[in-house]
Amino acid sequence: MKPDTLPEFDHTPRVAERYQRPRSFISWTGVILGLILGIAAGLGYTWVFDPVEEFDTQPWQLNEADRAQYIVAVMLDYSHNADLNLATQRLASLRLPRDFIQEVADVACTLTTEGYANNSSGLRAVRAMMTFYQLQGRSGCADTLILLDDTPAPQVVRIEPPTPTLTPPATKTPTPGAVDRAAGTPTLVIVPTSPPQSDFEIANIPTSCSASRPGLIEVQVVDFNGQGIPGQQVRVTWDGGESTFATGLKPERGPGYADFEMQPGLSYVVDMPGRADPSQPLTATSCPLEGGGRSVITYRVVFRPVG
Repeated sequence: MKPDTLPEFDHTPRVAERYQRPRSFISWTGVILGLILGIAAGLGYTWVFDPVEEFDTQPWQLNEADRAQYIVAVMLDYSHNADLNLATQRLASLRLPRDFIQEVADVACTLTTEGYANNSSGLRAVRAMMTFYQLQGRSGCADTLILLDDTPAPQVVRIEPPTPTLTPPATKTPTPGAVDRAAGTPTLVIVPTSPPQSDFEIANIPTSCSASRPGLIEVQVVDFNGQGIPGQQVRVTWDGGESTFATGLKPERGPGYADFEMQPGLSYVVDMPGRADPSQPLTATSCPLEGGGRSVITYRVVFRPVG
C-alpha cells in the first residue's frame, strides 16, 4: 500500500495586495485640506464676525494717510490754543526720520494738490498748517497755491433815503439821520451782516454704561457718508468752565473722534463753535452695570452736516 501523497506547496513569492500594505498614520492630503479650511474659517471670523478693534495705537504706528490726518488735527488744535510746545510734542511723537516741521509743509502740499482744500473745512486746515510751518521758517508748494488769507472785504451797499418832508424838532443830542438843508440829502452807508450759519447738527446722543470708560462725552464728527472728519473744533462748557479740543487726536478711535471726561454730578453742553448749535445738558449721573455695581454714564454725541 502506497503512502498518502503529501500536497505540494507553492513556494513562489506572492505580490502583497493593497489591503495588506502597511498604512501611514498621517494623511498629508487631509492635513493640507484641514489647514486651508482652518485658515479660511479663522480669517472669516476675525474679518467679518468679530474684527479686531485697535486700542492705544501710537502716532508713530500710523500709516501715511492716517498720519496726515493726525497732523491736520494737531495743527487745527494749535491754531486754537497757540500752544507751540504741545504741538511740537505731538508732532515729535510721530518719530519721523526727518524734520517734522517740514513734514507739515509737505503734507499741506500733498493735501492741496489732491483737492483737500476745495471746501471750507479743508481750506481752514491747510491755512493752519501754513501758518505753523511758515513761522518756523519752512516752505512748501501750498504757499504758491493758496493765499494765507484771501477773505474778501465786506460789500458796501449805499442806500439813498427819500428826502424828508418834516423838519425834526431841535434837541440837545443830534438825531441820527437828521437832514442838514445846507449840506443836502445825506447818504447812508450800510454794511450788511448776517449771523453765522450752522453747517453741522447733532444727529443723536445715545448713552451707555461702562466700567472701562466711565463718565465720558464721546464725540464723533462725520461727513455725509458717515466718515470721520479730523481737526474739527469741539467745545464743552459747564458751570464755571469751558474746554475746546479737536477731533482726530486719538486716531485709534477714528479720525473724527474726540472725548471729554466728566465730573460726577455736573452738567455739560457740547457744541461746535460757530458751526453747530449746543446740545441739551448732559449730566454725569450714576448708572447700573450689567454684571452688578455702578458706574458713571457715557454720552456719545454725533455731529453730521446739515442737509
